Amino acid sequence: MLLLHGFPQTRAMWAHIAPALAQSHTVICPDLPGYGDSAKPHDLSAYSFRAMAAQMTSLMDSLGHHRFDLIGHDRGARVAHRLTLDAPTRVTSLCLMDIIPTHTLLSDLRWQVAKSYYHWFFLAQPAPFPDQMIAADPERYFTSCLLGWGGAQLTDFDAAQLAQYRAAWHDPDTIRGMCNDYRATLTLDMADDSADATAQITCPTRILYGASGAMAKHYDVPATWATKCTDMTARALPGGHFFPDTAPQETAQALQDFLAKR
Repeated sequence: MLLLHGFPQTRAMWAHIAPALAQSHTVICPDLPGYGDSAKPHDLSAYSFRAMAAQMTSLMDSLGHHRFDLIGHDRGARVAHRLTLDAPTRVTSLCLMDIIPTHTLLSDLRWQVAKSYYHWFFLAQPAPFPDQMIAADPERYFTSCLLGWGGAQLTDFDAAQLAQYRAAWHDPDTIRGMCNDYRATLTLDMADDSADATAQITCPTRILYGASGAMAKHYDVPATWATKCTDMTARALPGGHFFPDTAPQETAQALQDFLAKR
């Protein structure tokens, strides 16, 4: 089982979820390229969802896992979506957490969503403009991200996980890597997703989303995925965008229920 974290986190986000899943699976939790302890290349093409998905399949190959269950949250979910489209025979089941399709979000962008998700366009600005602004006070900027998409408070996050996030936030190369992730979305991913706008996920798919998050507020999240999956179920979980952090037990149980039914 491959678990892919989101922005602005690291693999530490799975600390209270992976042990439950490890009761039935071998669980692999990497840092995405540009995040945490992963490599942070300068080439923008390395940060496209397609390139990151290829790196994840190579990782699984190196560990001897040709087929695997795949779970992603936020940016990790977007990488997981691309991986499943590009390598459908590799993925036995898919869970996408608190996203709508990238193509849907950007091609039909609503002002309310743009207000909540302004960071997509701020981080995508040419270097070093956003990089340097964030580096002036990374703690304040990234904390505002954790608290800005669905009513979470800082005390809702595990202190040990926060410490690992904060260590990554203060690395200028990590700031650059996270900005490049968003730069690649507007310059590379949108073209890839436009070309595959009608492509369908054919493995069993579970859509999880925060009941009080920005996506649930502005979209019928399951409906945005309905035509893109041949075998889909969906469920809202308590909390906002970061429900895997703030409600890890409920998240782990929802994942175990999906895997058991599959």
